[in-house]
Amino acid sequence: MRRLAPYQSGLWLAEYGDVRCQLCRIYRSTPQSRLPQNHSSASPPNDHSFFTKLRQRFDDRFHSGLLCIRCHHSIAWLPKSFDVDIAVGKTLSIQAATYYDYPIRQAIRAFKHHEDMTKLPLLLHVLRQLPRPHGCHYDNSVIVEMPTTEQRLVKRGFDPVSILAAQLSKHWHIPLWHGVERIDNTVSQQGLTRAERLGNLDNAFALIETPPVKRLLLFDDVATTGASLQALGRTLYDQSSSLAGVNSQNSNPYQLSAYALAHGSEL
Repeated sequence: MRRLAPYQSGLWLAEYGDVRCQLCRIYRSTPQSRLPQNHSSASPPNDHSFFTKLRQRFDDRFHSGLLCIRCHHSIAWLPKSFDVDIAVGKTLSIQAATYYDYPIRQAIRAFKHHEDMTKLPLLLHVLRQLPRPHGCHYDNSVIVEMPTTEQRLVKRGFDPVSILAAQLSKHWHIPLWHGVERIDNTVSQQGLTRAERLGNLDNAFALIETPPVKRLLLFDDVATTGASLQALGRTLYDQSSSLAGVNSQNSNPYQLSAYALAHGSEL
């Protein structure tokens, strides 16, 4: 029997067993299928398979959902995407699922800094608001999560970005790719200006293998200025060209876009 990750049973209970809204804890939660859907579905387009229909019937009957309609509306405002430069004449588009504001900011901090897994169902509900990248599917795209180092992993005890990225991979049906490593010669980004963040991330990443597909979807939990995703995008753009034997930047064969759970100021 397949072993579940430590947080998986809690997620299952929250989605299928708890009838109260995970945010306000006052109103009854509403199944995801009954909430207004402004973005992509968890299933690939035109998926009418027997198992998909069976799962939808199961969800409609037993799935209590995570949020009530009121709270869903309060966090479902999709921020505008913004661009950052990664090369001459080349930008990286970053799209977040929501704003880094109350109450999501408190939930993210509790999850990241205090390993509060009770906040994870709420964060996943928000994450599922991200629009599926057009034309991306399991055999032409990969998700590249913001890498961490062994030292940071040991210090923190777990990797919050990895957990969120795994759930996004499951939601979009697009595999993860771990072909980038992080070099542990940087300090925490928190509290730094944008210029300091960019300088802090110089040479912070390195490719360890050639990307297996042409479409690379970068992911981080919080994009405040976008500096971390910008640095990761630069590494992928520059070093992937070298690994693929491409000499001209203009002929880089890879398409990059970036996504985050939340975007906004840390203050």
